[in-house]
Parts: sequence; C-alpha cells; structure tokens
Amino acid sequence: MGSIFTKIVKGEIPSYKIAEDENYYAFLDINPNAKGHTLVIPKREENKIFDLSKEEYDGLMSFSYRVAKALEKAVPCKRIGMSVIGLEVPHVHVHLIPINTMADMQFVKKEKLAKEEFVEVANKIAQSFE
Repeated sequence: MGSIFTKIVKGEIPSYKIAEDENYYAFLDINPNAKGHTLVIPKREENKIFDLSKEEYDGLMSFSYRVAKALEKAVPCKRIGMSVIGLEVPHVHVHLIPINTMADMQFVKKEKLAKEEFVEVANKIAQSFE
C-alpha cells in the first residue's frame, strides 16, 4: 500500500516540494513546528533509519545537509534543528526545523500557515538549494 510519504513521492498526494534527486525528496511539513519545517525522506520506503544501508543513510544525511543549508539561508533563525523520530509515519524522515529556542523542537507548539505562506516559503528555500 505504501506510506503517505511514498504517495507524496509518487505524486499521488500533493506536497510543497523543496528539492529532490533520484533517491531523496524534501518537502514542507504540513503541520510544522515553525515556518520552514522541512521533511527529508529517502524515496525508497523504509520504516527505521538504521535499517537503511550505510550508503542510503550517508546519502540521506548528505541530502539533508544541503537542504538545511538552503533552509538556513531562506528562513531567519538561530539554527536548524534536526530530529529523526519517525513514529507517526512508518517511512524514514528527517525533520529540519528553524529554531530560536529549545522549545521549538518539542513538537507541541504548531505553526498555522496559509497555503500562500507554504508556497512562498517552499519557493524561497528551493531557490537557495544547491
């Protein structure tokens, strides 16, 4: 059947895409902790991060690094926080979150954005992606 993230990769569910290559996909979280909260996933569905091959893991971290650099240029913040929790969707995903305090990483306070704000921030981050 595939996870919701697999359906996003296949284009069956829309997303606010930041970047992609043949193996990885980055898009905005639709229930963000902060404006610019981005998810980075391997296109191949795998439930647990340490079940990825070493090469897939390294590739995911390398792609996440590039996305985080773009995010940092596009969204004002003190730093980009990273979390790999993965309990809510059984598909490996890296959370990249613009943060200004430790509380920004707690996944309790959510930001409400209009569709136009998602589009604007996704475009801004994508334009900074190298």
